[in-house]
Amino acid sequence: MTASACHLTLCGAGLSALIGIDSTLESPPLPHKLTLEDYGWCPHFQQQLTPEDGDALPVRVVMVHRDALDVAGPSFEGRIAGFTQRDRANTATTGDWMLVNAARRALRLLDRHSVFKRKSAGRGRSVQMIAANVDVLFVVTSANQEFNLARIERYLALAAEAGATPVVLITKADLSNDVTPFVEAVQEMQPGLSVQAINAKNADVGKQLEPWLGRGKTLALLGSSGVGKSTLVNSLMGQSLQATQGSRVGGDKGRHTTSARSLHRLSNGAWLMDTPGIRELQLLDVAQGVDEVFDDLAALAATCKFSNCTHLNEPGCAVQEAVTAGVVDDLRLMRYQKLQGEEQSNSQAISGSKTRAKVAGRMPKRIFNEKRKEQDR
Repeated sequence: MTASACHLTLCGAGLSALIGIDSTLESPPLPHKLTLEDYGWCPHFQQQLTPEDGDALPVRVVMVHRDALDVAGPSFEGRIAGFTQRDRANTATTGDWMLVNAARRALRLLDRHSVFKRKSAGRGRSVQMIAANVDVLFVVTSANQEFNLARIERYLALAAEAGATPVVLITKADLSNDVTPFVEAVQEMQPGLSVQAINAKNADVGKQLEPWLGRGKTLALLGSSGVGKSTLVNSLMGQSLQATQGSRVGGDKGRHTTSARSLHRLSNGAWLMDTPGIRELQLLDVAQGVDEVFDDLAALAATCKFSNCTHLNEPGCAVQEAVTAGVVDDLRLMRYQKLQGEEQSNSQAISGSKTRAKVAGRMPKRIFNEKRKEQDR
């Protein structure tokens, strides 16, 4: 076999591990020849194809490297050269669909039906992509000191903005004397939200999560480091795919194990995306998602006397009246206002940064044209 033939086969054992490992989930076996629908293809992507695309092949991005992409589809599975664009929000991320030509070169990304992104950590003003085209978001927390309602609300805002179905998974239930208070706290936060207390090490955890593991569905795991995401991936995949580490001595905070986002196919046909632990989730472009998570407060705010009410001390504030009456938890109101302010600040900062970059990019051309006019005089 030539080097190029090996490259087109599966790029070695690494990509095979991503797309062909058996799981403990009980379900009918997948057909030998997978279809586009098995990879998560749907009418949203089909309608984006044009006659100009010719013989271009649709493939799914299963892992992103510094200068390459691992992709998979019915006609091709392998590693291709990555491509970048000036707008980082439009570069390929795990879960994306893209078109490649007969030479296995990337042509273009297809528009996403959902995307998770955040503002880069620290003082940076760039966008960091997390995942694309996710159907179900598993928000992973644990039944110990790591449990934090404010953090869960951030993940729920991401899911709401993207239109993904959120499911909160409370891990390490086997280590808790009573996991009920954790479950009730989440359910009180957002009635109707699916909450599952699980033991991520249990080989049967797939049966508990089976209602969300449909064929062709894409599931993403998001949560802090050490809450058991890698352990859960291993249990669902049926073997040790991700390295895991225990909690640090003297605390409940686990250690970070996953270092890259990767997409794995379960034997029942669902796609599972593991992600590195997120230590800082700065919300961006999720104003509607924040309002959906706090829909009761958003509805009250709409009835305030003044449209620009800050819900602090204005007369006729329906929100403060509800707090005084004990209908609204003042701590929840504070979290709502904090997320609103953060989201607005980050979105404006990123938007302003893009505008300045565009202006800077046009300046050399403008200066060149002015100098040329002077020479022509």
